[in-house]
Amino acid sequence: MSLPWEFHPVDGVRTRLDLLREDDLDALHAIQSDPEVCRYLLYEPRTRDEVERRIAEDSTAMRLEKNDDYVQPAIRDLDGTLLGTMYFHLTSVDDLTAEIGWLLGTPYQGRGHAREAAELVLEQAFDEVGLHRVYAELDPRNAASVALCLRLGMRHEAHFVEHMRFKGEWADTGVYAILDHEWRARRT
Repeated sequence: MSLPWEFHPVDGVRTRLDLLREDDLDALHAIQSDPEVCRYLLYEPRTRDEVERRIAEDSTAMRLEKNDDYVQPAIRDLDGTLLGTMYFHLTSVDDLTAEIGWLLGTPYQGRGHAREAAELVLEQAFDEVGLHRVYAELDPRNAASVALCLRLGMRHEAHFVEHMRFKGEWADTGVYAILDHEWRARRT
């Protein structure tokens, strides 16, 4: 494992990952205050002040070194428009494991940006950080995220029934994961 690891901007064919900036406030607030975007997230739609605080915190989270460190880079198109964010959370140094997640504004969903951004994070996770396993935990009712996990080559590992209280009701949790050698086999 190559720790500590510093996040660095990376470009895909149509998508760029870089750090969030203060001038992302309006665009990120539009995304994180949208009830449809937040439907399957652990938080309710956020106020402008809440988003401003998140940007201040997430824009400085750029180093993975110990358990619970995370980076939350911006997903942008190559013109610099903020489309959403990725989530990359080091959950176990000992087990070489991290969690991945994504958030995209409604106008940008279904266009391949989340897939490309997730692939860029997985490349960093396996090729640069040296992780063994990356997983996603999500609400199995979120069909778009389930489909993305499968397109990324992640396997459905678990389905926890009524696993947590979620926005006033019991909700299930799905777990999808991919191992380093599985990722590399897909890339060749």
